[in-house]
Amino acid sequence: MRKALAAEVAAIEKLVHDAYRPWVEITGTRPLPMEADYDALVAAGHVHVTDGLDGIIVLIPEDGALLVDNVAVRPDRHGRGIGRSLMAFAEQEASRLGLPALRLYTNVKMASNIALYESLGYVETGRQELEGRSAVLMRKELSPQKPDPLL
Repeated sequence: MRKALAAEVAAIEKLVHDAYRPWVEITGTRPLPMEADYDALVAAGHVHVTDGLDGIIVLIPEDGALLVDNVAVRPDRHGRGIGRSLMAFAEQEASRLGLPALRLYTNVKMASNIALYESLGYVETGRQELEGRSAVLMRKELSPQKPDPLL
């Protein structure tokens, strides 16, 4: 996993478009990640990519949590654990940054995504309208790191 480069923005936008395109018909609107400004997100250091650009994750540090703003995997790579690896990376980043939790949101109609997040320990914290879309808000509290007794 590494931070995305400015030269990769077009490939990132294509990956996100391809990953979210099936959701347009289900949700009745373009998912928010399809509307994001990836030039700005990459420049800010928020976009992380897998080697080979099979998946991306957008992580934005906030006060008290790391926002998982977007997770996308190339459709031809689904079912290979890439999404789970990206989410595990998000937990590592939150810990590295000293943040006690992760949060995310997803469309209420994205049932398979909600189920995945629940299987990873996220719990629903509410629902709200978000830029004209119905969103499920989710959060995962991380276990506090215990100091190493040998240090």
